[in-house]
Amino acid sequence: MSATARRGPGVRGLSRRGFLAGTGSVLGAAALGGFSAAKAAAAARRATPIGNGAHVQALVIGTGYGGSVAALRLAQAGVAVEMIEMGMAWDTPGSDGKIFCNLTSPDQRSFWLRTETKQPVGYFLGIPIDRAIASYTGILDAEDFAGITVYQGRGIGGGSLVNGGMAVTPKQANFGAILPSVDPNEMYNVYYPRANAGLGAGVIPNGWFNTTQWYEFARVGQKQAGRSGFPFEFVPDVYDWNYMQQEDAGTVPRSALAQELLYGNNYGKKSLQKTYIPAALATGKVNISPLHKVTSVSPASGGGYTVLMNQLDTSGNVVATKEVTADKVVFAAGSVGTSKLLVQMRDTGQLPNLNDQVGQGWGDNGNIMVGRANQIWDPTGANQSTIPCGGIDNWTAGGAFAEVAPLPIGIETWASLYLSITRNPHRAQFSWNSSTQKVDLSWQQAWKQDGITMAKTIFDKINSTEGTIYRTDLFGTYKTWQDEITYHPLGGAVLNQATDNYGRLTAYPGLYVMDGALIPGNTSVNPFVTITALAERNIENIIANGG
Repeated sequence: MSATARRGPGVRGLSRRGFLAGTGSVLGAAALGGFSAAKAAAAARRATPIGNGAHVQALVIGTGYGGSVAALRLAQAGVAVEMIEMGMAWDTPGSDGKIFCNLTSPDQRSFWLRTETKQPVGYFLGIPIDRAIASYTGILDAEDFAGITVYQGRGIGGGSLVNGGMAVTPKQANFGAILPSVDPNEMYNVYYPRANAGLGAGVIPNGWFNTTQWYEFARVGQKQAGRSGFPFEFVPDVYDWNYMQQEDAGTVPRSALAQELLYGNNYGKKSLQKTYIPAALATGKVNISPLHKVTSVSPASGGGYTVLMNQLDTSGNVVATKEVTADKVVFAAGSVGTSKLLVQMRDTGQLPNLNDQVGQGWGDNGNIMVGRANQIWDPTGANQSTIPCGGIDNWTAGGAFAEVAPLPIGIETWASLYLSITRNPHRAQFSWNSSTQKVDLSWQQAWKQDGITMAKTIFDKINSTEGTIYRTDLFGTYKTWQDEITYHPLGGAVLNQATDNYGRLTAYPGLYVMDGALIPGNTSVNPFVTITALAERNIENIIANGG
């Protein structure tokens, strides 16, 4: 099959020269790596927030993976793009001289409009370790629903600001269960490679991994997996591994080796602030308005769409209300943000013709966390990098993939921490609650038991082999499993169900979904490479076919 055939109808409307110009800036990490974080920050600072009454060609709601891909590709096709971001620009250092705070000293920058931190590992030795903070438009949103807390990034770059950077492409054998309406050949031959190049994914250098003190925790995980007969797989990450080795040598400011991750990373991580977003800004066709929250989208009387939004201050107060008109609107506010907006607008009459699949098919990617207490001869290291580099694969036999995660608190704990992705079959629904005027989610915490059972196929065996036990002091008092959260929200506007097979909301020409809401609840691995690759596929088709 030729490359053109694999791409399908998506390239018909583009000349070969135009198509190559559109993709060239991300076909290789070096092409995007030329844009420094400082240049991206400067470009963001020079941007003027969107004005009340403005008219734009394309408005993208959200600056995460899907939104950043869409903005770049639309701009390269000559379309003027306005990106709307609820969070901050994250381009100004705080009083400590750094933009982001670290894991062990969280301050107001850490959480979105909370007065106390809500960390995924919230206890140590059974003692609560969350602390009071000033309410602020911080970088990590722990959004509470009835049965689950969903972690989401807030700021220009979205989830790329706060995740561990594990850039994992699912095994092709598993892809049919992830996106059954998408041709796996085009994804694995075209769009996954394009996404990985654009994101700058790379694997930890083997020699350094085997010798550095900062990955002793991962070497213990590798050794114990092997002794129990499980494959340990090194997986790519979007951290700059050369920079991390310089951190280890003490020749550059430390970041991953200074307990920075969940609340942002100041130096070495290749978040979207260093890849797709500066490439989009460099076109001169993209403007970003931070601290703006879209509240409504509805058809405009003269064509296009009326978009209402609130401009916020750093205390979360509304300082201005704006009404703009957009010819096209791309929903890329993340699985939760996009789903909530669409459900609310359908059920309150702004977009009443959205179909009944909108709000359906939401899942937690099977996320389960657990800790194990190792024997005294298996220390995991007082010094731990915050960036994971590998995991334990038991997906085929047991329905679980376990990321070997760091616990970088600066002391020896003899603890192994894991974030598992499991084949949890449960799916929840978003629905509009007219009495509270909010969107609810029907997830039930009891559903996590299926994921726990799958995770136990790995950890029960390792404990048996090693003669070890589970830690019960990290997620509460005598609580073994962290079954109340997800880092990986997926679904709510599922591809080829709520939308067509490329993300179009067909009842309303010119409206599109371009984020994790398209993926029905599970990717078998960390999801952001799949979100990026799917967005590359979809926006190429949409541009080529005139929207």
